[in-house]
Amino acid sequence: MKSLFHLAIHVTDLDETRAFYGDVLGCSEGRSTDTWVDFDFFGHQLSFHLGTPFKTTRTGKVGDHMVMMPHMGAALHLDDWKALAERLEAKGVEFDIPPVIRFEGEPGEQRTMFFFDPSGNPIEIKGFADFDGLFAS
Repeated sequence: MKSLFHLAIHVTDLDETRAFYGDVLGCSEGRSTDTWVDFDFFGHQLSFHLGTPFKTTRTGKVGDHMVMMPHMGAALHLDDWKALAERLEAKGVEFDIPPVIRFEGEPGEQRTMFFFDPSGNPIEIKGFADFDGLFAS
């Protein structure tokens, strides 16, 4: 069964959130009120509600990196990932982990990049030449 994913998280400012997810990431805005806004996050529903963002810690060891946990993200086809990486660089996004190849030559080879939204929520975007590698072991 294939389905769409929904995630609702806290942000500190809806205007900053709209600017980042809409203008920087290029996501389409959906419904909203004065306390929340929905976005089409690469085909999935991401809802942002005013509040205190979740606590994160650098406790996820993946390859050579210690990544922020918890984090959210998306897995894109490699061409889309490369285009997004260029867009983020052009928009001046500061990367926590700059665009890099992970697990090169191994099952699950991927590109990845980590950055934060304006509320400090960590985001990972992965890129795959073939989505069969997403769950490769």
